[in-house]
Parts: sequence; C-alpha cells; structure tokens
Amino acid sequence: MDWFLDRQDRASASLLRREITAFLTRHTVDQAEEIDDAALIVAELLANAYDHGQGDIWVSLQWTEARPVLEVHDMGAAFTLPREAPSAEQSRGRGLWIVSRFSSELAVAAKRAGGKVVRSVLPVVRPLELTLDLPARRVSPLPALSEARPEGGFGRESFLRALVVQLSTAIEQQQGPEAAQRAIAQVAADIGGQMEQEYRDAVAAHEAPLEPAQIAECLIRLKAAIGGTFEVVEVTEDRLVFVNSDCPFGAAVRQSPSLCRMTSSVFGGIAARNVGSSAVTLEERIAMGDPQCRVVVHLGAAAAKAERAHRYSAAP
Repeated sequence: MDWFLDRQDRASASLLRREITAFLTRHTVDQAEEIDDAALIVAELLANAYDHGQGDIWVSLQWTEARPVLEVHDMGAAFTLPREAPSAEQSRGRGLWIVSRFSSELAVAAKRAGGKVVRSVLPVVRPLELTLDLPARRVSPLPALSEARPEGGFGRESFLRALVVQLSTAIEQQQGPEAAQRAIAQVAADIGGQMEQEYRDAVAAHEAPLEPAQIAECLIRLKAAIGGTFEVVEVTEDRLVFVNSDCPFGAAVRQSPSLCRMTSSVFGGIAARNVGSSAVTLEERIAMGDPQCRVVVHLGAAAAKAERAHRYSAAP
C-alpha cells in the first residue's frame, strides 16, 4: 500500500501513523508491545522526513513476508545511520537511533537520480492470511487547469486519465483500499488478456505459450499503445527487466502511487498465463519520485524467490 504526503500538511503524518498502527493491530495477535514499537518507528521516520527531508514524501507498506516493511521516500540527501546514542549536544540523530533499537532492520539508501529511501522492517508478525484493508487515502488528483485547451475544456487524454484516477480513489473511499486494489487488478487482467490476444493474432502465435522474449515484446507493445515509453533491458528464462521514463498517467501518478498496481497486474498476469507463475517487483517508480520506472518480472520458479513482489499465478 502506498501514500503521497503533502509536505505542507504536517497533520497528514499523524493521520497516517494512526492508520498504519490500526492496520497492524488488526492483523496481529497478542503483540501489543510490538505494535507500540512499530508505531514509534512509523512516527519517527515520518517526523524525520518532514523535519530533515526535502521535496515530496511517499510512504509504502509492504507485507509479503512474515514482517512488514515500511519505506519512506523523499527528495533529500541520504545520510549515515547513527551507530551509538547521540550526545545531548547533537541536534539530530536521536530519533533514528531509537528506531534502530526497535527495528529488526533499518537502512538508508540514496536513490539513483536523487533523493533517498529509509527502510525499516517492523517488529510484528502477521498470521498466515492477510487482508489489505487500510483506510482510504484522501488524495484526489484532477486535471491541472493548465491542461485546459485554448478553445475550452480538457482534452480526451486528460479526461480519461482523471477518470481512472478518480474511480480508483472513489472505490477506496467508499469500500476500502482492498476493494480498490482488486478492482484495479481485475481491470488490468481483463485489459492484459485482450492485449495478449491482439499480440497473438498479430504474430500468429495462437496456441503455444509465449516465450520470454515474446512476453517482453507483447508488454512493450501494449504499453506503447497507451503512451508509455517502456524499453526492455534484460530478457532471460528467469526474468524480464523493463525501464520507463514517461508514465501514461502523467504527473498525477505521484499523488496516486497505488495506480502502479495496474502495470504490475498487466505484466504479472500475462507472464503467469504463459509460464505458470510470476512475481513483479517495482524497483523504481515515477510515482515514488524516481525519474523512471524499473519493473522486474520474475518468471516461473524464480518468482518464489522474489522479495517484496506482487505474485500472480495462471488461472485454473
């Protein structure tokens, strides 16, 4: 699950901390002390981003393994984590040192084209089944007034992009993020299936499963059709790697990063239908402040080893 936080709205950090804490509480059993520790980590990392970071802030919570992973992205410079408690004279570092005491893993990494991500493994363990039912976000990006045409009104692309973003947001607000993610995944699966059929007709590949190189070609073809600029940088039997410098959703995706699930579902669904199972890792995302997207599609047996990935399997 992903959120965009407005740096000018400090109150949104407190609201998000409560949302994440409530989510962790619903999905753990008899871990009150660990929940308190996790809430402290969330609060300190958000405060650090507001107090010492720069630019926009994005937050991601991934729970594909036993423990959830919290990531806080901003456009500030990376820093070195304190190895010991700061002295009373030091003006910063105390919060991060406290976080390091409670987190089973804490790391800071510079993003390739600027900015940083602080990643913490939270000290709670989920049950075997997990329902992603975080409360709804409040961001609802609409077409910018600067996109209006000289003759009046908005163009078709701006309108359709806003329609998709607003439908996703409305579902989250009315039915919760789980329903929104399921809707996005279902739409992406339907579109991906039709796009795959169009590709098969075009290359006369009607029956046999697509080879990895064909899957890559199919994915590039469908993304190019909607204005994406994806390129293939690696094709092996185990994985496909793509990069993209221009999101079809435009700048609005930075305020609605959950829309990345559309790309994940399309890519993962087509791959899984042809190799049995797949996993998609969104290593870099324009929606999280990166200058490009870097998407890795793990194929077949390699999918089981992928970390922090969306997983897909072929329908029976």
